[in-house]
Amino acid sequence: MAVPAGRKHALFSRIVLAALVWLAPVSPSVGTAHAVTAEAPAGRLVAYGARIAGDEARTRIVLDFDRAPTIAIRYIANPDRIVIDLPATAFAFAQDDLKATGLFSDIRYGSMDATSARLVLTAARPARLATATVMPNEAEGGYRLVLDAELVPAQDFAALVSGQAWSEPQEGASPTSALPVAAPATDEFVIAIDAGHGGIDAGATGASTKTAEKDITLAFAKILQEKLKDLPGIRAVMTRDADKFLSLSERVLIARQKGADLLISLHADTLRQADIRGATVYTISDKASDHMAAQLAERENFSDTIGGVQLPTETEPEVGDILLDLTRRETQAFSIAMAQAVVGSFEGQISLINNPHRHAGFRVLQAPDVPSILLELGFLSNKDDEKLLLDPAWRDRVADLLVEAIKRYREPQFANGG
Repeated sequence: MAVPAGRKHALFSRIVLAALVWLAPVSPSVGTAHAVTAEAPAGRLVAYGARIAGDEARTRIVLDFDRAPTIAIRYIANPDRIVIDLPATAFAFAQDDLKATGLFSDIRYGSMDATSARLVLTAARPARLATATVMPNEAEGGYRLVLDAELVPAQDFAALVSGQAWSEPQEGASPTSALPVAAPATDEFVIAIDAGHGGIDAGATGASTKTAEKDITLAFAKILQEKLKDLPGIRAVMTRDADKFLSLSERVLIARQKGADLLISLHADTLRQADIRGATVYTISDKASDHMAAQLAERENFSDTIGGVQLPTETEPEVGDILLDLTRRETQAFSIAMAQAVVGSFEGQISLINNPHRHAGFRVLQAPDVPSILLELGFLSNKDDEKLLLDPAWRDRVADLLVEAIKRYREPQFANGG
């Protein structure tokens, strides 16, 4: 069965993500005080539950209330803080339930006066709330406040601070409305090209030339971007365009912030078996397809450790688990379709490993709403592959074949009137 791509997938993702309250790309101008309101009986709210999970790129906070709160969001610099104003609230959860983690170095909360309370999130690095949503807690009763924070450039945080209006919360807003509003849909098909490794994380090293994997992936990524930039209806973006370290979560976040419809992560690893060579395409799976795939995933996921990134120890609280599962299933189908398109384009043209489409738990492929593949261009542990990976003519040829695979992946949307 052909799997449609492009706008059909984007529309599906927007519908599901709105319900899930996942991150949505927004403009820096969303820095004014915002509010989510709901009618509630007189008296103090009770925040009876709290949890936090995430990493240095994205962190989620969930607070459980007995009634729907009104909230106002503001940003303060030096130090960088996100301030959430609440009505009078009794904080009845254990202090350890809301320990600073991920993006935040400090979290404080408490009463301001008889009619108001405040939650202050001090950011270790500049951050913004991509969504702030109040929704009914159907399982337990009451309401749930979900705050999704994401890493932003320093200049974007400064724009949030300078551009905001310190106004009072607006009345009459829906308690299930999300902040901010997602960007309008366009016909543009956005491809995020992720050059693996970078900075302190050099990746693998060539058996003969000692060339670093990070340099090979970046060089190929630039060639691919150049070939895609003139294609109508396609926009290619890079997760990194210089020798810079990015955590795996940051790579996923950048792709999502730039509205990616597809993520291609480029690699050129090494294996203990120097005779193994050829390109391989990976998609994500909880269970690895084979021992080699499992080893490669473990090695690639180790990139964060090399860069000094502390991995989250808790599972992120989910909102709408059923819808999230549907999104992941849909996205996985698109990812597999892209992997098959790449294999089909490469077959008979360049060397492929046996069973060239494999799967494992690569963290860089974890976005639930962005179809993603990891492409091993070849293995630096094999001298023949290493020679090709450094050959400009070979790189150019493979980039052309990858462009053809992208076109093949997009064809079903036109067949369905996209």
